[in-house]
Amino acid sequence: MLVDSHCHLNFPDFKEDLEGVITRARDAGVRVIQTICTEMAEFDEVKNIAEQYEGIYCSVGVHPNDSGATKITSAKELIAKTSHPKVIGIGETGLDYHYEKTDRELQKESFIEHIAAARESGLPLIVHTRDADEDTIEILSSEMAKGKFKGLIHCFTSSNHLAEKSIELGLYISVSGIITFKNAQTIRDAIKNVPMDRLLVETDAPYLAPIPYRGKRNEPSFVMYTNKMLSEIKFIPENNCANITTDNFFRLFDKAIDPRKVMPS
Repeated sequence: MLVDSHCHLNFPDFKEDLEGVITRARDAGVRVIQTICTEMAEFDEVKNIAEQYEGIYCSVGVHPNDSGATKITSAKELIAKTSHPKVIGIGETGLDYHYEKTDRELQKESFIEHIAAARESGLPLIVHTRDADEDTIEILSSEMAKGKFKGLIHCFTSSNHLAEKSIELGLYISVSGIITFKNAQTIRDAIKNVPMDRLLVETDAPYLAPIPYRGKRNEPSFVMYTNKMLSEIKFIPENNCANITTDNFFRLFDKAIDPRKVMPS
């Protein structure tokens, strides 16, 4: 069994093919998928997809590139959405300095509100960080000192420094199809040092399709290629890798129901 811990099933790329995408995922052994919210205006759409399908869950949050589009979403507003049984995470949130679409101070303010929501709700924080490692580490460290929360760095694309600091803080790390890219050796080297019990796999679909589908639309079934590469990095069998990352997902996102533990009717 595999889990796609992070994708975007509500995006237009899947509008005409959602049933097929989900069927192919199940055929590939992907029994649980988390579809991620990136702005509050899309939350109902994301939630509705999760409601329609067994084994699909969602998050609530505002991507850093959208964090200043109208006003900062408060922790209270985020928490209000978490009572739904299919909402299992807070985010994605964090810092993205690559495109400079949103003022950095607004991103930081939004990030801290999401951390507060994760802390109060007990749901994991889903962190996006790009070209912002030091500020991400500083905020996570200072906020963790105020009160513990759980979470992960999604779509890890950095170096040992961020990985080590994240593990020190008790966070998990999720890897995407990027680890299959030829030019991603630095990322693979960093992942070698991450304990296996702190790793998850994801697609971030429709983006970042792994080799052999690089350049095409990504989808949850392709998480098997990320799992394969991770198993090679860690020198363990693919099935073992799948089982461990699946266990890690349910340990972190403990509101989700593990279908392996559900007794047949």
